[in-house]
Amino acid sequence: MFSSSNSKAVFSIPSLIAIAAAIGSFSTGAFWGLVLAIVAIVAGLLGIILSLSPKIRGGVFSVFGVLAGVIGIVAAIFKLVF
Repeated sequence: MFSSSNSKAVFSIPSLIAIAAAIGSFSTGAFWGLVLAIVAIVAGLLGIILSLSPKIRGGVFSVFGVLAGVIGIVAAIFKLVF
């Protein structure tokens, strides 16, 4: 009935990419900030989908990556305008 293996849930690669890209989007210029923010959103959405599996963690990181990506897009637009 129950699995006796002690397999730990691991973070998904897209959730880690989403966090890294979101952080990177704030520390670059307007163009690369926009590109990294889009990468953060796409990777975050993929990470959210993958985190539905009980063997994969990173749902909260993915949601944070998507939200930070949206904020990164706004920040990139402000950098471009000003």
